[in-house]
Amino acid sequence: MKQIKVIAGLCVFAFVMSTGWQIASCEFRNYLLKDDLKDVAAMGASRIGFDGPGSDDDLRAAVIRRAKDQGIRLVPEQILVRRSGSRDNPVVFIAAKYQARVWLPGFALVFHYTATSRA
Repeated sequence: MKQIKVIAGLCVFAFVMSTGWQIASCEFRNYLLKDDLKDVAAMGASRIGFDGPGSDDDLRAAVIRRAKDQGIRLVPEQILVRRSGSRDNPVVFIAAKYQARVWLPGFALVFHYTATSRA
């Protein structure tokens, strides 16, 4: 009887650790994506030399590449790019909405994330 309790306890512990690890992984990827969005927005708003700010499609493509590096799949429709400010001092805001799944035995939990370039 004691062995059954130990085995059941280890199974519950493994389940909790696995779920926690998956959730922590999703949160960490979201944190990294937010940091990447800040970088992309800063690059999109900068004017270096003769090369002006990139187009909205260029910024979306850069975000998709950065998200792919983090293991997040995005499509251009999930990415919002807003520009404001003057020509001499442009401001770029980028937001990405996506979902992440945490797989559990028999079902999946879906987490909704919105990563933005704001601090």
